[in-house]
Amino acid sequence: MNPAQKALWYVEGHLSDALTLDEIAAVAGVSRFHLVRAFAEATGMPVMRYVRTRRLTKAARALAKGAPDILTLALDADYGSHEAFTRAFRDHFGVTPESVRAATCLDKLRLQEPIMMDSTPATNLQPPRFATAKALLVAGVGERYNHCDNGGANIPNQWHQFHQKVGNIPDRVGNIAYGVCCNGDDSGNFDYIAGVEVADFSDLPREFSRVRIPEQKYAVFSHAEHISTIRRTVSAIWNHWLPQSGLKVADAPNFERYDEKFDPATGNGGLEIWVPVQ
Repeated sequence: MNPAQKALWYVEGHLSDALTLDEIAAVAGVSRFHLVRAFAEATGMPVMRYVRTRRLTKAARALAKGAPDILTLALDADYGSHEAFTRAFRDHFGVTPESVRAATCLDKLRLQEPIMMDSTPATNLQPPRFATAKALLVAGVGERYNHCDNGGANIPNQWHQFHQKVGNIPDRVGNIAYGVCCNGDDSGNFDYIAGVEVADFSDLPREFSRVRIPEQKYAVFSHAEHISTIRRTVSAIWNHWLPQSGLKVADAPNFERYDEKFDPATGNGGLEIWVPVQ
């Protein structure tokens, strides 16, 4: 079982318990940073968002069957009060718990069913090489995404904006482009910067995002297929190769590296995926 599968198995068996991200990550055998990324890559949803929506779904089913005590449901779903539970329930379903109980119907609710995962690796991932990269300053076009909201679906358009503006980035170094994932949090939010290496941030216009990447050891994977299939490779790295490697992922930016062979007009030419390890 990969980390996402282990997390799913544990969550489904402990929905009534006071689950924490640290606890789930320990069962999955990886760090919380690793689990957040691996689970989101495999399911498209942050792990703790999945926990919350599964609990709300369980509560909605109980309400449709006429559960009399909403406070008990709130406490079972790990909410401290009737008010907090009602607010979360309404935010997710668009209706109150009382209205679901009165209607005894779930037809229009956005229920979260248990996710079933295939254990077959999604791609024939080639073994990586290892490299220690120098510290790097990257500047470019940045956006913040969330894996739950189909995070990254707008990245192709972000790269289009980058190619329109890259000529305005001062102190550029070389012709390599970088797609940097950084500043991730436990809710599955992350920054993605489509950029280039620069010598200095001093004269960088405010419209551009920036990130300092420290000197770091990396596992470097080649993705030779069309850029549209990169998600399969990334998921295989985080959910199959890393757990089996015996290495720990470092809490540092990871990035795609696009050299002169990559054609941004066609998406062909291949790229490298650099994953920080320790």
